[in-house]
Amino acid sequence: MNILILGSGGREHTFAYKIAQSDACDQLFVAPGNAGTASIATNVPLNVTDFEAIKVCVLENKIDMVVVGPEDPLVEGISDYFSETDSLKHVMLIGPSKRGALLEGSKERAKEFMLQHNIPTAAYASFTAETLSAGKEFLETLQPPYVLKADGLAAGKGVLIINDLEEAKAELEQMLQHAKFGAASNTVVIEEFLDGIELSVFVLTDGINYKILPTAKDYKRIGEGDKGLNTGGMGAISPVPFADETLMKKIEERIVKPTVNGLQEEKIDYKGFIFIGLIKVGDEPYVIEYNVRMGDPETEVVLPRIKTDLVTLLQATYQQKLDTLSLEIDKRAATTVMLVSGGYPEAYEKGQEITGISEVKDSIIFHAGTRLKEGKVLTNGGRVIAVTSLDSDYKKALKKSYQNIEKLSFNRMYYRTDIGYDLA
Repeated sequence: MNILILGSGGREHTFAYKIAQSDACDQLFVAPGNAGTASIATNVPLNVTDFEAIKVCVLENKIDMVVVGPEDPLVEGISDYFSETDSLKHVMLIGPSKRGALLEGSKERAKEFMLQHNIPTAAYASFTAETLSAGKEFLETLQPPYVLKADGLAAGKGVLIINDLEEAKAELEQMLQHAKFGAASNTVVIEEFLDGIELSVFVLTDGINYKILPTAKDYKRIGEGDKGLNTGGMGAISPVPFADETLMKKIEERIVKPTVNGLQEEKIDYKGFIFIGLIKVGDEPYVIEYNVRMGDPETEVVLPRIKTDLVTLLQATYQQKLDTLSLEIDKRAATTVMLVSGGYPEAYEKGQEITGISEVKDSIIFHAGTRLKEGKVLTNGGRVIAVTSLDSDYKKALKKSYQNIEKLSFNRMYYRTDIGYDLA
């Protein structure tokens, strides 16, 4: 079959890497793609939210399956667009309906869903510019640190954790009255802070059945020791060492099953990935947030560990036959370290030449923000390249990634040297 992947980052390159290995894939397209996807697929210069242009591409290239990487097209309703367009109804689109995508598109909606279906999460309240004073009063009832979340999509950067009460009030005002995160912070969710260690659980569901994919832990902050500004992710590890059988049983029974059952009860059409951001407080798991697609850079450690043919899995997801397949997972650990442009996540330069890619051995290079120009690979984003390695444990895998990073170079290249520091 012919397959189209929507997106341009490391997540989409990883999907392309796995899908290209499948005998079920005849032709592979990525829109818009990057320098990495260009070597294994045909890049198509499309905007992921330009549904009309995507329709033309799908029909011209006789696309049978569309795999949606990023959240924006899902929240804007690409799944509904395909199901309601006669010429596209036959195409297998992997991703939830617009109603399903609201679990990521609105933090408030996600919290309401969790409370309605008895899924453990932090206490919360929502506020708008009109209720700013009430929001400040609510902050006074909480113990620090204070958690402020922009309700809408903010590219993974709309969450603030602040220790000082007056600073938290000032930031709440910035978000609600001065659009700190644009329209995403028209509504702000204030949450009780949960003190624990985070992990991510990924679920593939056809709306009835589900498969729990490998766990992962990512590192969001730009600085060593997980300090500094939030980023899209600086590295990840899979599996999570502390996610033992007991914890995973609690997660499945208290969170995964009620989530999938909740989708059914609310008659939400959902055929795709659920990324559950969790925190382990003591021995108990709580949901921090839902995302309605795979994470980045977690995809770069989760997909390489899946041995079952990915296209077969996705086809079964669309056909609601996931219960007929078994999921085979590589027992080895996977790690990825993200190389970023100097200055990221604030101002940074693009167009820097990347050297040393061909010298990398025993690791997989996933391109994130790159492009090709006159035969050269250039930086084209804040997060540039993910270096993924597999080995018998995460420490050995990390050692491989760091050894190979030494072969890579571009102007003002930066990466964290302490991925996995909190797991030792």
